[in-house]
Amino acid sequence: MEAQTVNTLASVASHDETVRCLLAIELSKKSWIIAANSPLVDRIGRYSLEACDWKGLLERIERIRMRVARELNRPVEVISCYEAGYDGFWLHRLLEAHGVRNYVIDAASLHVDRRARRTKTDHIDAVQLLRSLLAYLRGEPKVWSVVRVPSVAEEDERRLHRERHRLIAERVQHVNRIKGLCAVHGIYDYEPLRSNRLLRLERLRTGDGRELPRRLRTEIVRELQRLELVLQMIKAIEKERDAMASAAQTSPNSNAKKIQQLVKIKGIGAETATVLVGEVFYRHFDNRRQLANYVGLTPSHFRSGFMSRDQGISKAGNPKARTTMIELAWFWLRHQHDSSLSVWFRERVGAAKGRMRRITVVAVARKLLIALWRYLETGLIPTGVAVKG
Repeated sequence: MEAQTVNTLASVASHDETVRCLLAIELSKKSWIIAANSPLVDRIGRYSLEACDWKGLLERIERIRMRVARELNRPVEVISCYEAGYDGFWLHRLLEAHGVRNYVIDAASLHVDRRARRTKTDHIDAVQLLRSLLAYLRGEPKVWSVVRVPSVAEEDERRLHRERHRLIAERVQHVNRIKGLCAVHGIYDYEPLRSNRLLRLERLRTGDGRELPRRLRTEIVRELQRLELVLQMIKAIEKERDAMASAAQTSPNSNAKKIQQLVKIKGIGAETATVLVGEVFYRHFDNRRQLANYVGLTPSHFRSGFMSRDQGISKAGNPKARTTMIELAWFWLRHQHDSSLSVWFRERVGAAKGRMRRITVVAVARKLLIALWRYLETGLIPTGVAVKG
């Protein structure tokens, strides 16, 4: 009787145990390729859908789920993955909302065949992605890097400084184009960013004293019109950015409060604070190495047998945050002259110039990043740091 009861309980437990169905999705503008694995068959199934056919994808997932549940009479968990890229995170949120556990993968972290010529198709990539998912679920975390998907609000807050960055690059293009058109005719002193740019254009003369040709003048005017539009957009973005930083005290947004905290420190402006919070400090980090790895400021050693050399920083993290931190490190040495970091830099570099200073300032950037992270987490101002009055 007791043996029968044990068998019955074991049978119930086995029926209550969840089984997994795994899917890997290879996304492209042409089609979506799905590689699927379920407990019913040993082989990997492959399916093709039209690009962006999310309804067909959900129908296929539900079909697989229902079939496995019917055949095994056990609850089914569907786990999927796809590479981060052009399609962003909307599909991840859709799958999660429909009960699918999804992973977004850093494509650069996937292992590939290192032969000079390897066969590559979307079907092969989907199968390889599915095998990596199987390895990850077996307990091999190093098989790839999982992307932390930001919330819709966090993703939207990044738009401000990223749009400004693109507009600044567009402004440089227009200015360089106008200066290039002028230089062809011997004009080297025209500055398109001055407020009286149109009035000065009317007075311009070529290097040999002639008036500007009609078509050239018309082209420059059109470039100036585009430049003025870009300048207006930059001004509007900067106004919104400054308003967000100044209203942080009354705002429930934690990121806005972090921006306000950073702006209090001398040498850190609103743009730098916005970039650092939007790109780095909106995330949670367990330790300082994890933080430095995310920005790509950790050293990367190469050691094999008798060969050993330092390859510099990894540059494997967020490039925008890394560039901003190195720029901030130079500003820090100028505006925070008495801080412990600046003193450390001077003691280490001394009167050296050139490459030694450039290498050491990267170390300053890494140390400064960690100090700012601790400041935002604990409220403790770094040693010797001056705040704005």
